[in-house]
Amino acid sequence: MLVCAVLALVWFWKPLNGYAVTGASYGAQLGCACRHIARRPLSECGADFEDGMSPILLSEDEATRSVTARFPLLATQTAHFDAAKGCVLEPWRP
Repeated sequence: MLVCAVLALVWFWKPLNGYAVTGASYGAQLGCACRHIARRPLSECGADFEDGMSPILLSEDEATRSVTARFPLLATQTAHFDAAKGCVLEPWRP
């Protein structure tokens, strides 16, 4: 059974990782806007997530005015607040 699970993970790795990166990016952007534009506590920002985004965890760095979203074990993305540009995602790493 373990072998089947590992094979399924290998087979679906690329689409699974793509969804994780996209979800983490959306979460970071949404969390940054919630925290630094709407000025709500980060603990309330998860309420703005779409259905199915519950695995994504948010954290913030107040010194850099950034919010990081993590899809555990698969993807991490950070958005920084810039007063002139709003919330800007870090470039994706291939």
